[in-house]
Amino acid sequence: MGVGQQNTNRQQDNGNEDWDALKGDVGDIADAAVERSRYFIDTAREQATDYVDRRKDDIAQSVADFATSLRESTHSFDERPNIRAVVDTAAEGLEQLAGSIRDRSFADFFNDFEDVVRRRPATVAAVSVAVGFLAARFIKSTAEDLRYDSMNAGSSQGGQRRTRPQGQQGQQRSRANASA
Repeated sequence: MGVGQQNTNRQQDNGNEDWDALKGDVGDIADAAVERSRYFIDTAREQATDYVDRRKDDIAQSVADFATSLRESTHSFDERPNIRAVVDTAAEGLEQLAGSIRDRSFADFFNDFEDVVRRRPATVAAVSVAVGFLAARFIKSTAEDLRYDSMNAGSSQGGQRRTRPQGQQGQQRSRANASA
């Protein structure tokens, strides 16, 4: 074997050793980053759970107060026993919900929710779509109300007051008034 070939082999060996050392260092850094991120995630989860557990008593009290006020409102339904029974049943259900909120931890609620999602994914998807639709309608309605309120505020300064058109007929009337 010649001197040139030995130098080449040594350089390759040194290069492989350097490469292996670099891979080891990168692996160690990655392991440390993963461990640190797990620590931060666990800490954040603990803090969120602690916060929710502290607030759940307030929520339970609010639900219980609502049930009490609902039950007190049944006095006006003395002449209508069917309505009173429905309202009493709703109040009783709310009181049970308040007790359940007090007795259980956030982790219990989360696990129950997770079980429902796993058992009935189609139902959860349908409910999610319905809630999303209702939220979108609410937001759209609120935005329209704000827009018309701001138009009325601006036009009332000029002496002319605009009213919000209602439905398709209202839109047709608005177009007719605008073209006149």
